[in-house]
Order: sequence, then structure tokens, then C-alpha cells
Amino acid sequence: MRAVHHLTLPRALHPGAWWLWALCMAVAASRTRNPVLLVLILAVTGFVVSARRSDAPWAHSFTAFLKLGLLVIGVRVVLQALLSTRSQGNTLLFTLPQIPLPDWAAGVKLGGDVTAEALVTALYDGGQLAVMLCCVGAANALASPRRLLKSLPGALYEMGVACVVALTFAPQLVTDGRRVRAARRLRGRTRASFRTTAMPVLEGALDRSVELAAAMDSRGYGRTAQAPRSQRRLTALCVLLGLLGILLGVYALLTDAMAFPFAAGALAAGVLLAVAAMAVGRQRVSRTRYRPDPWALPEWLVVAAGAVAAGAMVIAAVRGVNGLLLAGPLVVPPVPVLPVVGVLVGLVPALAAPPLKKAVA
Repeated sequence: MRAVHHLTLPRALHPGAWWLWALCMAVAASRTRNPVLLVLILAVTGFVVSARRSDAPWAHSFTAFLKLGLLVIGVRVVLQALLSTRSQGNTLLFTLPQIPLPDWAAGVKLGGDVTAEALVTALYDGGQLAVMLCCVGAANALASPRRLLKSLPGALYEMGVACVVALTFAPQLVTDGRRVRAARRLRGRTRASFRTTAMPVLEGALDRSVELAAAMDSRGYGRTAQAPRSQRRLTALCVLLGLLGILLGVYALLTDAMAFPFAAGALAAGVLLAVAAMAVGRQRVSRTRYRPDPWALPEWLVVAAGAVAAGAMVIAAVRGVNGLLLAGPLVVPPVPVLPVVGVLVGLVPALAAPPLKKAVA
């Protein structure tokens, strides 16, 4: 009865489901430079984040990733304006002062003519990367890093601890900085220097590190069970081959460098080897879990929604559907139906994910 009660009450979705959904949306964004589709993917991820994020401090990271995406677009456009040539287009917008470069930098220019085609191409390329970053930001805003660490397989637990500690270090520094500035204002000290602010912040970070190390040691972190040498070698070999297969498959899918069946086969083989390595390696980790996060129907629906969005975009790219890649920078892009429907399916988590518990005032 307790398990059923735990599944039906308002609860947080499994963090792995959020990450899989967000990565699928990022894969969908990587297959197109159509600005209409990219804006649609960004709108879908933003709507899901606004509908299902919690009140935790890390739940507001989507806005930070959105600002980072805008910065990426700006840097991409500025670099394109400084380094582009007339060969990238004939529609001249303006001319920048050109800086002469030495003979060893032949073929590279700094300044000069800036064309509309070059700027629009940079805007599309930067927009694609910005949307992919926002998809990662959506995963950070929806999935709790602590719960994600608890859900990791035993073979990846030590690496997960290091990643979570590293990812939570920067937000804690920001929190300490605000606390120190507020304390100085309460004491009537309005002028703050780097020296007077940095020392309390670093001291607090050092104290937290010592406390975290002591707490982890008291809970048995880093203690492993005895395993034969052959088992350790088999685990290392499976991990290495699995990572190579996954990297090769992802590279082939994102760049169209190889045939789709070969890329999909390499990715599937890499995933199977990685799963086998984790199944063998988890025997070395002697730890238990208290109330593990359930994986029920809402998790499957969220992952399936992301898989449909990514699959529709990949299938459209393989079939050469018109509209994913633009015929020209200044050509009005057509909107293909299949990718649009697939991306709209990505809205399912806004309804399928269980609602969160509301804080009592």
C-alpha cells in the first residue's frame, strides 16, 4: 500500500526522465537550422519548465542558460562580422575598418565588408547552439542534482559524487557572496572590495568542503567491495568500448559523416556495452538506497515524448525533407509538417509529469 501511495501522490518526476527528455530535444535542435523550428523547440522547453519546475534555487537556471544562449548568438554574429568576406554573400550591409595582417595570416581578414548573408548565417548557427544549451538548462531546472546522484548506477557513483559537488560549488559561492554583502550592508558598510568579500566566501567554501568530506566518510563513501582482477579488467574494457561506440554513433548522427544504419548500430552497441559495464561494476559498490525514486508511467511518457520529437527530426533529416536545411540565408524557410508535429509532442511532459507538492504558507 505504501508503494502505491508513493506513486499516486504529487511527487517529483525521476530526474533521469527529465534528462532523457531534454537530451532528445537537444538532438532535435541539432538536426535543423530552420529558425522557425528552433524557436518552436525553445518555446516547448520553456513551457514545460514553467509548468513543472519547483521552487528550489536550482530550478531557476533556465533563465541563466537562456542568457548564455543570447551571449553565444551575439559572439557568433560579432565574429562573423569581423571575419566574413564578400565571398559569403553579395548583399553589402556596411564596411568596417580593415586591419592589415602579416603575410603568414594570408586568407584571413579582420574587418572589411560585412554582408547580410554572412550575418544571417551566423544568426542561424548561433541560434542552433543556443537552443541546445537551453535544452540542457531545462534539464538542470527540472531535475534535482541530489536526486540524480541518488539514481545513478553503482558503477558511476564516485564520478557522480564528484560531478554533483562540482556543479553545486558555483551556486554556493554566489549564495555566500550575497550573504556577505547583506551582512556588510547591515553593519553600515556600503563599499565592498574584492579582498573583504573574497576571504569570507573562500573561508565558507573551505569549511563546507571539510564538513562534506567528514559527512561522506562517516557514511561510507568511497568504500568498495573486493572484486577479482579479471572482473575489473572486463569492466574497464566494456566501459572503453562502450564510450567509443557512443561517441562514434553520436558524431555520425550529428554530422551525417556516415550512413544512418551504421551510426545507429554503433550507438546501440555502445549503449549495450556501457550497460553491461555498469551491471558488472556495480558489484564493487556496497551501498543501499533509501526510498529510491520510482520509474512509473509518467516517466515513460516523458521519455517517449522526447524520443518522438528527436525521432521525427532525425527521420526528416534522413529522408531529406525540405525545410530542415535552408536553401539560402535570405530565403524564407518553409515549415515542414512532420518535424513540427514531432516537436509539439514534446509538450506532453507539461501534462504527463506528476504535479509537485505545493508549499504551505
